[in-house]
Amino acid sequence: MAAALLAGCGGGGDGNGNGNGGALAPQLLPVKNASATTNLNFDISAVLGNRYYFTDRTNASVDVFDTKTGAQVAQIKGTGALAFAGQGSSNATSGPDGLNAVGNLLYAGDVNSVKVIDPSTNTIIKNIVVGTENVRADEACVDAPHSLYFIATPEAATPYITVINTVTQAVVGTITFTDPAGAPSAGLEQCQYDTASDTFYVNNDGTTANPHGELIKIPGASIRGIAAGGTANYTALAGAVGYPLGNCDPTGLALGPGTDIAVNCRESTPDALLELLILNRTNGTVLANLNAGGGDQLWYAPERNRYYNAASRWTASGKSSGPSCTSASPCLPRLISIDAGTRRFAGMADTGNNAHSVASDPVTSNIFLPISSDKAPGGCPTCSRGSAGLLMFTPPLDAL
Repeated sequence: MAAALLAGCGGGGDGNGNGNGGALAPQLLPVKNASATTNLNFDISAVLGNRYYFTDRTNASVDVFDTKTGAQVAQIKGTGALAFAGQGSSNATSGPDGLNAVGNLLYAGDVNSVKVIDPSTNTIIKNIVVGTENVRADEACVDAPHSLYFIATPEAATPYITVINTVTQAVVGTITFTDPAGAPSAGLEQCQYDTASDTFYVNNDGTTANPHGELIKIPGASIRGIAAGGTANYTALAGAVGYPLGNCDPTGLALGPGTDIAVNCRESTPDALLELLILNRTNGTVLANLNAGGGDQLWYAPERNRYYNAASRWTASGKSSGPSCTSASPCLPRLISIDAGTRRFAGMADTGNNAHSVASDPVTSNIFLPISSDKAPGGCPTCSRGSAGLLMFTPPLDAL
């Protein structure tokens, strides 16, 4: 199938000039220790049971909300070795970061480590060391059938993925990312494990052959073949391939229906279209190329058959501002919805400053996005939510 390009959504339109950027009015829920002046530094979201969670670096916590009422019920923190790093000098030295439901527990990436959380008591119960370079363990994914958890350390001198056995909660292997030309990866982003095909996927920020990114595919059996406690480079794993992503600079990744996989792009090239790619995950064929990128976390909601993109770096032109938003090309944050069945744009709605994390609750269909205060960080002069906090979009969601 030829790639379909929806060009120039133009400040909240649907690709055909029909704007709905302000059509949906979410609730702004308060977050403890967040205000109108808080530069709230947060990362990834997750839903488990009737709770929504996001990683809050400003408060060195995982923040917990009721998925039905939106009320905040806890901030999960630890002490000593179980304490999160909190806000460091950069995102690379801050935590918590990535967040995943692992059975009835939560695993949260942190600097040099993974913290294991028991949500029944809202406590951190274990610290798993995964590095010594004083940089974060970031995005992760879960292979539930084989009791494995994969988490990337993207800012290491040579980026790598740590493999953890979720039964023993011990490190059982490491995958390094040095490309065939001998250069370390430019970074690692969101990963996914496909149970149906026993395949691991991860967004690689850049290689010598594809400096703006590849989707790396590795058979699960090859990963499980790494010697216990051993290390292998991804190029040495049987069946590993890299699918070129063009000028993408990939971030979020989501498994869709059938053999589809969606890649969120956050192009660093000024004036490049902000794209979201949908590929056939068996062979890397691009099935759709939508002008609907510019975000970080990408979420697939099977109950609505929608991809949700937290497009914090969307712009009025639908084109990239470059590595960050500027006064000449400011951010215009949007929640963008893609119909996974038709692989077409479905709608978008205003969000708030730096809203780059998203998750939806399959029971209530409520959609959650943390936001920072209107003016901090800079780059969004038109953001006007009034305070840092948590946005909750509630049904009906016809425009999404």
